[in-house]
Amino acid sequence: MSRAVGDVLLVLRRAADITQEELARQIGITQAALSRYENDLREPDGEMLEKLGEALGVTAEFLRHEFRMQGAIAADAHMRRQKTTKPSDWKRVEARLNMLRMHSSYLLERVPLRPQNHVIQLDPDDQTPRQAATMLRAAWRMPIGPVRNLIRWVESAGVMVVEEDFGTHRIDGMSQWAGEHAVVIVNATLPTDRKRLTIAHELGHLVLHSQYIDLDAEDQANQFAAEFLMPAHLIGPQLTNLTLGKLSDLKAEWGVSMQAIFERAYRLGKANAEARQRFYRQLNSRGWKTREPGSDQLPTENPELANSIGRQLDQSGLTLQEIKFLIGARDGHPTPFDAPRRPLRAL
Repeated sequence: MSRAVGDVLLVLRRAADITQEELARQIGITQAALSRYENDLREPDGEMLEKLGEALGVTAEFLRHEFRMQGAIAADAHMRRQKTTKPSDWKRVEARLNMLRMHSSYLLERVPLRPQNHVIQLDPDDQTPRQAATMLRAAWRMPIGPVRNLIRWVESAGVMVVEEDFGTHRIDGMSQWAGEHAVVIVNATLPTDRKRLTIAHELGHLVLHSQYIDLDAEDQANQFAAEFLMPAHLIGPQLTNLTLGKLSDLKAEWGVSMQAIFERAYRLGKANAEARQRFYRQLNSRGWKTREPGSDQLPTENPELANSIGRQLDQSGLTLQEIKFLIGARDGHPTPFDAPRRPLRAL
């Protein structure tokens, strides 16, 4: 019996956004009994594991699994969120991330992934965020200039990127390692420019903060994202005479928001505090602070890795039930690894 069965149950229940009382009622036990299972004070027998798995959309084998992940199963996630985010919201999304970590770890132990690139892990005391971003771009042999299709680059390193509607605009994304691979979950409602910055921010956490926790982690991740997407030596000469028109052109070129570009200029000493205040007054007067123009004209980026794994399993001749078993999920419970079903053909 896995020593972590309680954590697994807790994560899956929170990810399903149901209370102990609701789950206990569904499987016909008391809330107190379920609490003992979640706190590892009592081990559910085989019959109870089947009931719990059916209610939570996973197999009994998945609940029994001895997960080996970097960090705890119910780990605190690196996250990009507003300070006013409700704890119930970020705990729910964090549980979704941890559930995806478990499914990824469970599947990739059975279907090994051989990524083209790897996410290097560095100590922020040894390298600045800017140096870390430069080192990662070099390690991945990325072309000079703007990053085209960021998600594809991140997934080339075996990072599972998953988009979900978080049900709140106050959380942009979260990330955490799952064994040798990592998972990034990003709010599907984000415009492309903000999505790219969020993914680069989470990539910074994976590089700098997987083993080394720092009080300045959020600022370091922001610095990493800025340098990764907008290397100072390349964008610096362009950061002069920053009218809204020029910022719009730079946005189309670099694939990030006008706000991110102006903040880059400010951080690099290309714009002073007075110019920064004037810029934000212009945004506010036009209603562009939360939704800038031009974001819908940027090339869309969509995650493909998880779905491609499911597609390969489907094309290998496995049945839907066999694929679900590899993932640890039950029929009727969708996962990012699900391949589009092949349509039936009339003969």
